[in-house]
Amino acid sequence: MIKLYNTSSRKKENLQPVKEGKIGIYACGPTVYDYFHIGNARVFLVFDVLRRYLQYRGYKVTFVQNFTDIDDKMIKRADELKISVEELAGRYIRAYQEDAEALGILPADYHPRATHHIPQIIALIEKLMENNLAYELEGDIYFHVPSFPSYGKLSHQNLEELSLGARVEIDERKRHPMDFALWKKEKPGEPSWESPWGRGRPGWHIECSAMSMAYLGETLDIHGGGQDLIFPHHENEIAQSEGATKRLFARHWLHVGYLNIEEEKMSKSLGNVLTVRELIKEIDPMVLRFFMLSAHYRSPINFSREQLMQAGKALERLNTLLYKLRERLERVAEGVPVQEEQELLNFLTASRKRFLEVMDDDFNTAEGTAVLFELARKTNVYLDRFPEQKRNVLQPILDFYNEVNNIFGFLQKGFEPVSALEKEIEELINTREKARREKNWALADAIREQLKERNILLEDTPHGVRWKIVDGEK
Repeated sequence: MIKLYNTSSRKKENLQPVKEGKIGIYACGPTVYDYFHIGNARVFLVFDVLRRYLQYRGYKVTFVQNFTDIDDKMIKRADELKISVEELAGRYIRAYQEDAEALGILPADYHPRATHHIPQIIALIEKLMENNLAYELEGDIYFHVPSFPSYGKLSHQNLEELSLGARVEIDERKRHPMDFALWKKEKPGEPSWESPWGRGRPGWHIECSAMSMAYLGETLDIHGGGQDLIFPHHENEIAQSEGATKRLFARHWLHVGYLNIEEEKMSKSLGNVLTVRELIKEIDPMVLRFFMLSAHYRSPINFSREQLMQAGKALERLNTLLYKLRERLERVAEGVPVQEEQELLNFLTASRKRFLEVMDDDFNTAEGTAVLFELARKTNVYLDRFPEQKRNVLQPILDFYNEVNNIFGFLQKGFEPVSALEKEIEELINTREKARREKNWALADAIREQLKERNILLEDTPHGVRWKIVDGEK
């Protein structure tokens, strides 16, 4: 039985979907006014792998991730760029798709946009007004928070505590400081739509309630996002959704831990916001994917260049093992396993069982990756010590890694091991050869001397340049 930690109950609970064998997931997506940052990426990756794992476990999954394409940030950025909000949204939705694809994130089954669901949003607001949970103020519509007695049940705070600690939109006309906007009256120059209360646009929170229920029904199996969305966004979603339907809005609330940069919170004020688009110019996107999944999704994670380098080296070890397995399988035959080989196959069986156990226990990708490394260690011992390996020992191990990679997605099938030093030397040799062709003898000699200082000697032969490391020679 799969167990997931529920933010609402603060404990692990058995995953019990509304419809047997089917799972509906709604994950809050990006506001498409800029490139998404690595904190966003962690959330998107977690839900990508959760979806893959549930499918692997036999569920039919419907995954919905929205695009917020109308809000104050969108309007401000469009004004800065002197383009329409619609054009801005199109630009950064395409950017999201490009960067998500680079990270191996599969497209959702549905990527609804707020501006494409105005009728559903209006209908939901009308229902809230019928239920006396919302009121109109000169074309603005507000949800009246005190009218929903269980407000605060997700964040585990009462209304008084929330009122003291929250930054709320100042509007002296509101009946209560915590009341939040469902519909905003049209302002000059802003996009707007017709409604029973005049032209205007939706508030931020109402869009997710309307879109999630449009695709997944009134009760979702799993809803979530980053921890920063617990309050007020998800708290408000619960209030307006359950206030309208009188039903439980989501059975499981799943929230992903914060990502810090060099032990500091990522924020524009600190100038340390790092986008995925910037980062993948420097590193392999699969290293970032591996790094994100090497921690439990609820734990905070600290990003640093040093840790990313360590993650790259660790991932290279796994990729090198898969390379060796594929290379050996091209030239080995079947055979009866000897005792040591049978022990390795038994360990493989135990590894598969362990992988399922840790993943079923609150989706523990950190322990799941640990299983891969422990199996890799034992497999490498076998590859190094047994001169005659057997196909029926190697193939099941490779199959297991490929099976897991359909979930984790960070292993590279076309990987060929090249050490960082070898790569650097080859690049310098290529630069030197180009300099020689262009008769730039000074540069060519400088590269030779640079390598010589590092005890790397070049030999120009009729068959090309060869190099070797000579201990102690200058």
